[in-house]
Amino acid sequence: MSETPMNVESFNLDHTRVKAPYVRLAGIKTGENGDSIHKYDMRICQPNKGHMEMPALHSLEHLMAELSRNHSDKVVDISPMGCQTGFYIAMINHDDYDGVLALIEKTLQDILAAEEVPACTEMQCGWAASHSLEGAQALARDFLAKRDEWHQVFA
Repeated sequence: MSETPMNVESFNLDHTRVKAPYVRLAGIKTGENGDSIHKYDMRICQPNKGHMEMPALHSLEHLMAELSRNHSDKVVDISPMGCQTGFYIAMINHDDYDGVLALIEKTLQDILAAEEVPACTEMQCGWAASHSLEGAQALARDFLAKRDEWHQVFA
């Protein structure tokens, strides 16, 4: 790695030292009016060892984006990482790490009970043919099964 820090926080993270699954605070941005955005790294798969298949990832994204907002009005965005190993969760004016873990846990439990993927029509989605409810539920189930590991980022 370069000695000069890169602009993107995750590019400065040594991905060979982390141990998925975990949830970590990846950064805080404060706006001009004092609002703060807390960005969390929700790592599902071990970097460079595994990844989520696109239909499952895509459906997990839709489900988390929709269902998380039933538990908090502080969710700004939930977006997948391009490396397909996890998601970023952005929260506004919410700096409670344990609260974020609880939000994730409740959302994943909702996903296990879901009967369909929301907004997966051609009108609502840019790649409506690429979804897997079963795949998303398997990812949710596996991540939930390791709930006691979420706070530990490094091996």
